[in-house]
Amino acid sequence: MKFSQYIAVLFLISVLLISCKQHQEARRPISHTSGTFMKKSAERNKKLVASEESRLKAIMKNNPTVEYFASSKGYWYSYETMNELDTLTPKKGDVVFFDYEIKDIDGNIIYSQLELRPQTYYVDKQDIMIGLRDGIKLMHKNETVTFLFPSHMGFGYHGDNKKIGVNQPLLCTVTLNDFMPESVYKKQKEVKPAVVKLPLETVSKDSTPKQATAVKKQIQNIKPKDSLK
Repeated sequence: MKFSQYIAVLFLISVLLISCKQHQEARRPISHTSGTFMKKSAERNKKLVASEESRLKAIMKNNPTVEYFASSKGYWYSYETMNELDTLTPKKGDVVFFDYEIKDIDGNIIYSQLELRPQTYYVDKQDIMIGLRDGIKLMHKNETVTFLFPSHMGFGYHGDNKKIGVNQPLLCTVTLNDFMPESVYKKQKEVKPAVVKLPLETVSKDSTPKQATAVKKQIQNIKPKDSLK
């Protein structure tokens, strides 16, 4: 190899090395910035959680006659109606029937029980509020419980895009009406409703008052056993 070619090769290698080094160095600030952003975000979340917990604890402090229980998931709850006889609670594979309403922490109704209507929930198989998903599994049948949820157990930083705002703590009052295994619920749904056998005689526009009265008496005298096909 000639000396001039050797020099050209060395120059090309040097350019490639410098280019690679600059490329690597250009990535460092991005990684550093990303790490800083995550750290600041975590700090903001901690402050938000602490602030919301303080507000919820103030509510509990202002209601000394009510006994509140702390959950392991970071929310609190109290019983309006307690069922001390039953021991079973809903679990995955059950279907739950419940009513509830949602209030803000000042006690103003956001969604009434009438608006939300009776709920049918397949435990751990449907997408519902995180707090309710966990709280329902603490309840016994015929109990009414009020839950104090910080925003991360409710609708979080985005709200529900309707009435619930960003990072809004919530009070949810839930009544657990009943629950059963999903297999039992499916069988109940498959049972056909009883069909009533109507009398052969029917009332038409040409029927006399006496005939209409006779048909009415026949309908009133139908016994339960006659209602099955």
